[in-house]
Amino acid sequence: MLGEYRIEGRRAAEIAASVERGVGSGRLAPGRLLPPMRQLATELGVNANTVAAAYRSLRERGVIETAGRRGSRVRARPATTSREAIGVRPSAGGTDISQGNPDVALLPPLREALTAAATRAARRSMLYGDPAVDDGLARAARAALDADGVPDGPVAVTSGSLDAIERVLVARLRPGDAVAVEDPGWGSLLDLVPALGLRVVPVALDDDGPLPGDVAAALRAGARALIVTDRAQNPTGAVVTAGRARALREVLTRHPHTLLIEDDHGHGIVEEPLHPLAGTTDHWVLVRSTSKAYGPDLRLAVLTGDPVTVDRVRGRQLLGPGWVSHLLQDAVLHLWETRAVDAHAVARAYGQRRDALVRALAARGVPAHGRSGMNVWVPVPDETGAVARLLQAGWAVAPGARFRLASPPGVRLTVSRLTADTVAQLADAVAAALRPGEARRYE
Repeated sequence: MLGEYRIEGRRAAEIAASVERGVGSGRLAPGRLLPPMRQLATELGVNANTVAAAYRSLRERGVIETAGRRGSRVRARPATTSREAIGVRPSAGGTDISQGNPDVALLPPLREALTAAATRAARRSMLYGDPAVDDGLARAARAALDADGVPDGPVAVTSGSLDAIERVLVARLRPGDAVAVEDPGWGSLLDLVPALGLRVVPVALDDDGPLPGDVAAALRAGARALIVTDRAQNPTGAVVTAGRARALREVLTRHPHTLLIEDDHGHGIVEEPLHPLAGTTDHWVLVRSTSKAYGPDLRLAVLTGDPVTVDRVRGRQLLGPGWVSHLLQDAVLHLWETRAVDAHAVARAYGQRRDALVRALAARGVPAHGRSGMNVWVPVPDETGAVARLLQAGWAVAPGARFRLASPPGVRLTVSRLTADTVAQLADAVAAALRPGEARRYE
């Protein structure tokens, strides 16, 4: 079963460490079946509960996964192996459109905001015991959420969207619970969920967001949580429309105990209106980060939700980092108050590039998806071949394997670095790489 590798240890921690060493060295390959707990306990001369504790620890850290009577296996992608590692480096003189970064020319200068935050800190420093969330930031965030029709709820601040989602999942779920996620979807999220010991249930989507039938099937099958990207879905650019939101709310009303997490990371860079699902279930949160509009290094997100869930997030946060730096909170508030970013202009800039690329691809017989945000998703028949041919043509694109679970192959193109001149060049390269007529839709 394990070949020549022998699991060792007398205590749960030692057994878990032995498995991790095997995974790290490659001697326990992804997908390798581990011995049944009782069998391994007999071999090691320990109690079966000791092995059970070791396996549970490994599941919670995302090293192994358990499928009921089919046993425990090394995860196909252990938590230490990020999907971001799946990629290519651009050749000399090539263009990298694989990383999903915003256009730095559209990001605001931070000197004034950081100076204002430092000036305020000089007048009154943040001390232990002070409120974790700045009152001004909370009021501004809540006002923006109110304007978008998000139900009332307290505000918390985290170090980005993924930090918020992780804290909510840990606050509400237990290892082994199932989480419904978009497929294709955000690669970091697809890594995070199993790393927490949770099971991923893929949900298909189209340009209007998650398919209600797939969501209903996932919830009927026992998924305890649903994660939805409202706008600028990564990688497809999907937007939850008013009609799709109504259909999804109808599904969720039949499953009121579902934990609903909405990721509105596109806030500030999209013009499409928000159609929130929040409030349909007993437990919900909506998360907004500042990364796309103000820069990835400004590690801050605000979340709101039902009071119990937000209180759990805040309480657990106090036992770890405590709070997100008030210097960052004050800087973000300054950016909001001074309107340092013209959201409409930024959205138009990305929209013009994205729409131009989708049109150029269509003119060359290549279907593509990109209704909002900064990414375009192109279904392909041969992902590896398409990525390699585009690299040879001077374009480094993101392989769809970063974002897929059960959905067909594709590649993601980020438009941030494109200009009017390079759109046609990229479209030509994509058409040549895909051999038009063989591309398939991602639904």
